[in-house]
Amino acid sequence: MDQTIINWLLAGFGALIGFLLNAVWQAVKDLQTADTRLASKVAEIELLVAGDYLRRDDFTHTVEALFKKLDKIEDKLDKKADK
Repeated sequence: MDQTIINWLLAGFGALIGFLLNAVWQAVKDLQTADTRLASKVAEIELLVAGDYLRRDDFTHTVEALFKKLDKIEDKLDKKADK
């Protein structure tokens, strides 16, 4: 074979490999961009969900109020049973 043909084949093969590597590199960059966007959306959702939880002091206050009401009902029932 002539050296020129071999050089042309190697150049074509190199160009094909270069094109494929460029396509893969661009796909990786697109995936990184999409991953960054998804990570920021997940962080926003985490903040939204974490903000909706009942706080401990609110829960304690609510439970205390509930027990006060139950104590009043119990006192009324005791008075009713005494009659």
